[in-house]
Amino acid sequence: MKSALLVLGILAIIAFVVLAGGCSSYNHLNSLKQQTDKSWADVQNVYQRRADLIPNLVKTVEGAANFEKSTLTEVIQARQQVTKIQVDPGAAPNDPEVLKRFQQTQDGLSSALSRLLVVSEKYPDLKATAAFRDLQVQLEGTENRITVERGNFNNAVVGYNTAVNSMPARLYAGAFGFQPKPYFAAREGSDVPPTVNFNFGSATPAPAK
Repeated sequence: MKSALLVLGILAIIAFVVLAGGCSSYNHLNSLKQQTDKSWADVQNVYQRRADLIPNLVKTVEGAANFEKSTLTEVIQARQQVTKIQVDPGAAPNDPEVLKRFQQTQDGLSSALSRLLVVSEKYPDLKATAAFRDLQVQLEGTENRITVERGNFNNAVVGYNTAVNSMPARLYAGAFGFQPKPYFAAREGSDVPPTVNFNFGSATPAPAK
């Protein structure tokens, strides 16, 4: 009888330790996941701000006489591709392919915008327009913000993924539905400063290919 009670007592202690460890791991992982999801929402927010600026940019540029329509069309089409990508704005994706497609479309829009701003150097009247100058400043600030928020997101993912793959949380992560999340990959040539140039006094070099 005593041995049976002893075994039950030991099992109860083990169950308590497992339950306590599970609760602690869940709370820690959930906290890190919330931080990651918030960082993802911040990324989505700045990308949306850029997308919202483009219709006004297009409308302003369309007013320039003989502006290169192919360049403008590239921006419009790139924005359309961005809006087609359906990604949950409130939860960071678990599938690397989802994030890859999202990044590819956003980087495509970045390239199209860069080419448009390079071409705009040929149109002094357009550059002298207050509306165009204001949009350039806003786009510059948004691009900087995108870089910052992507970095913040990757930092949040580092903390989250480290916790998911560390003991003892690793024992519970799968059961609780916590999966490692993908990172934003560095853009090709990201070690080189961006070619978007807002110096109205000199020509902007074409982006490297």
